[in-house]
Amino acid sequence: MTQKFDLDLIVIGAGSGGVRAARIAASYGAKVAIIEEQRPGGTCVLRGCIPKKLLVYASEFRNETSDMFNYGWQVKELKHDWSKLINSKNKELDRLSKIYENLLTNAGCELVIGRAGIVSKNSVKINQKILSTEKILIATGGEPYIPDIKNLKSIALTSDEALDLKSLPTKILIFGSGYIAVEFACIFNGFGSEVHLVYRADKVLRGFDKDVRDCLEKELTDKGIRIYPKTTIDKIEILDTSYNAFLSNGMNINISHVLAATGRTPNIKGLGLKKIGVKQKEDGAIIVDKYSRTNIKSIFAIGDVTNRINLTPFAIAEGHAFADREFGNKTRFIEEENVPSAVFSQPPISCVGFTEDEALKNNMKVDIYTSHFKPLKNTLSGNPEKSFMKLVIESKSDKVIGAHMIGVDSPEIIQCLSIAVKVGLQKKDLDSTLGIHPTAAEEFVTMRNVKKLV
Repeated sequence: MTQKFDLDLIVIGAGSGGVRAARIAASYGAKVAIIEEQRPGGTCVLRGCIPKKLLVYASEFRNETSDMFNYGWQVKELKHDWSKLINSKNKELDRLSKIYENLLTNAGCELVIGRAGIVSKNSVKINQKILSTEKILIATGGEPYIPDIKNLKSIALTSDEALDLKSLPTKILIFGSGYIAVEFACIFNGFGSEVHLVYRADKVLRGFDKDVRDCLEKELTDKGIRIYPKTTIDKIEILDTSYNAFLSNGMNINISHVLAATGRTPNIKGLGLKKIGVKQKEDGAIIVDKYSRTNIKSIFAIGDVTNRINLTPFAIAEGHAFADREFGNKTRFIEEENVPSAVFSQPPISCVGFTEDEALKNNMKVDIYTSHFKPLKNTLSGNPEKSFMKLVIESKSDKVIGAHMIGVDSPEIIQCLSIAVKVGLQKKDLDSTLGIHPTAAEEFVTMRNVKKLV
């Protein structure tokens, strides 16, 4: 490594991907500084996956309590302390952020708190000081996007604020159809809020399998969430203690809160990318190749700021691979195929591989296997919630090229199944595997009825 710079590597952004890259690079002997505007942890730990999943857990207890009655349990009175939940959640985030900080320190990385700006291909300005470096890694993630609708930007919550509300909303309108919108709709519904889910698309969760999306919409409505597909917000009227949302379908809904869950955009403000000539897409996303390289030799980018696969494990894997290549003399990259994902809706969704529509668009001949059933637990509880599973099989090779599920424990089940898909599992392998009975997961090895597609 060259000695003509102050540092071997500057990482901008101490989220999951940036921290992993910094730590691994330092383990190879690199002199590393990581710059973070707030505190270590990034979107996943502080404003996304972790706090949101904790709220998901908390919101599920209300329905679980209802499930108890036909099993003989009695609860005299059910109360919830929202402030206690938020305080407990914040303590956990403080703990996790400190762990990230310690991981960096123990690895020998210098953590600098402040706003970074790239001055040149080999220098970064931070807190009025310019540091030179052989390589720069941008790992700044994304930030919420709010559409330009009358009064929306002035009053709308984003997912950041929704995780830290002082009190539970009584009536909330959520604008969006992606995983953030769906998850928060289920969270607030679970706590007893009146939830209105408004979205422009014909169905929620674009990109997921159609059958799974259909099942989820039914579950949402069965739980009392009001859904408004193919609808947008025309304007928001601000009243003394509430808001009126005027919708494109002619409806007017009075609500206490509005959550804009209409996607996220790359967090690139103040980085100076245009000035130094880093190529970007129209949405600001940094353009990289499979080795995380931008068009400038010394500058790299990973994670959500590239707006490709916006998942924490993918960013972590990219960060690790970057450090291995640039400082560990290991040539490898992260494949974008067969990346499993989950939506922590209620019930949750998880998938890996091709959807049915994707397979057909790629001119594949496939066999489709499905199973739609009431989980055993719900036969006594009276809970109408059902589970749905789907396998997409390439006809010629018999390979499982897609697995999809909506139902309790689906992320845990698909995580295991994704390993098999990754290594080329065939349908005959599932057929020859004994199920664990009684479980939901056994359905994946007992499906026999095929719908042939050409």
